[in-house]
Amino acid sequence: MSAKDFFHNAVRLALEKDGWLITDDPLRFIVDAIEFCLDLGAERLIAAEKEGEKIAVEIKSFLGKSAISEFHTALGQTLNYRYI
Repeated sequence: MSAKDFFHNAVRLALEKDGWLITDDPLRFIVDAIEFCLDLGAERLIAAEKEGEKIAVEIKSFLGKSAISEFHTALGQTLNYRYI
């Protein structure tokens, strides 16, 4: 399992304060025999107009030596997740 991002706990707490129930930490799923792992999976608590709404959250801090390299990694992950 990869290490949690520097801001992981802050993002999780912010989502919980906004009424999201964290259902998976991390969120794992398999598509075409490839395992994917996102930082968080969440769903809204008791909101009739948003019943069944779910989100997946990938957290990035860009604190490494090369911000552009981390950006390219994050962009690649985003494109992969959008594709699947």
